[in-house]
Amino acid sequence: MALNPRERTEFVNAYTRILITAWSSEEFSAKLDSNPREALAEAGLEVPAGATIQLVRNVPEGAHDSNLDVQVSLWERGLETGSFEFHVPETPQIDMAELSEGDLDSIAAGDINCCCCPCCCCT
Repeated sequence: MALNPRERTEFVNAYTRILITAWSSEEFSAKLDSNPREALAEAGLEVPAGATIQLVRNVPEGAHDSNLDVQVSLWERGLETGSFEFHVPETPQIDMAELSEGDLDSIAAGDINCCCCPCCCCT
C-alpha cells in the first residue's frame, strides 16, 4: 500500500521524531526497546492493533538499511502484512577531533572562499 504524499510526510516526521528522541533520551530509548508500540505512539506513529513490531538497532555501518526511503518502504510493507520493521540505530558518534592551530587561524581571520553570488563580500 503506497503512501500518498501527505501520509508519507506524516510518517517521515514521526520517524524523524523517533530517531531524535531515541538519541537524546535514554528513557525513551529504553521504552522503545521494552514497549515499542507505546513509544512509537508517543512519537506520533500509530501501529495497528495486532501488528508485530521488530526493532532493528544494529544496522551495519555503511548499510543502506537506515535510508529513509527504505524505512518508508518497510512501513508500507507493514501496512500490508501487519509486520512492521523499524531501523533505529544507536546514537551516532560525533568526531570530536580538535581543530589544528592553522584551522583556528583561518576561522578567526575569516579565510572564507565564497564566490557564490555577485553580492558576496569576499571578492
